Amino acid sequence: MPAIRSFRDLEVYRPSKREAKQIFVISKRFPRDERFSLTDQVRRSSRATGSMIAEAWARRRYPAAFISKLTEALGEAMETQAWLDHALECEFLDPSDHAELDSGWQEVGAMLNGMINKTDAFCPTSTRR
Repeated sequence: MPAIRSFRDLEVYRPSKREAKQIFVISKRFPRDERFSLTDQVRRSSRATGSMIAEAWARRRYPAAFISKLTEALGEAMETQAWLDHALECEFLDPSDHAELDSGWQEVGAMLNGMINKTDAFCPTSTRR
């Protein structure tokens, strides 16, 4: 694993940003009357994922806090998938766009689970200062 000096160096941060940008772009096509409901919700949850990854990195001195924030990030990623399901059901997304977006968020979720399972690799131990 290369040296990680910032949350921006985390492998999961880049795809979370990429996928949030995809959500932003594609949600511009949603109906105007959804701007303050579905559009806003899916954009917020997708963006929250990356910000919670950054917060987790800042709290890595305390493994429980690190895991808690990563778990929240995972929850936001899954919430994004749920909003994408609604967009598909309402025919705001075509099935191929939904499948592509959903796959990206599955990747982010898998990476977050991997980090949670390998917390010791990311959190300094009490012997390090």
